[in-house]
Amino acid sequence: MDRLIKIESASDIPTEYRDTPIGNLLEYHNLKKPFSTYTSAQLLIGMCMDNRKHLNVPDNFAFIIRAGGANLRYSEFKVSFAIAIGGVKHIALIGHNHCGMVNLISKKKTFIEEMVKSAGWTTEQAETQFNAFAPMFEIGNEIDFTLSETVRLRKVYPKIPIAPMMYLVEDNRLYLIKE
Repeated sequence: MDRLIKIESASDIPTEYRDTPIGNLLEYHNLKKPFSTYTSAQLLIGMCMDNRKHLNVPDNFAFIIRAGGANLRYSEFKVSFAIAIGGVKHIALIGHNHCGMVNLISKKKTFIEEMVKSAGWTTEQAETQFNAFAPMFEIGNEIDFTLSETVRLRKVYPKIPIAPMMYLVEDNRLYLIKE
């Protein structure tokens, strides 16, 4: 975790993010900054679908796309829509520790058994879906994936500042990732 930057005061926020929606996100969530009122989204947040994460942000402050592992590879039209139609000019990409999209192969047996039991699928249907999609959604290491996804998105949207972050489930705080 030495690759994470703690945000415990406004002065911990790097200058490039201060007085921006990214800095405001860090202040709202970590520092309990009083909420401002928003009539339109200020940024797009890409984060995992994990139910253990909840952001402390004001209403109307952000578009939020939740996808396993904060993997936005298959959500680019939604990202583009938030920029083009929603008017956002900043993106926060938030990975988290203990992510279920890490080491998916270790979850194959449980996945198949539960899809048969809970969804009424055949073993073959469950195995086919797992084999087809697990390689697309495997993220490896959470920090490394968040950084690589940030780099990829910066190439797609070169004018949009994108901040790589981690959410630690133990303390429910956001950290910037050192690049």
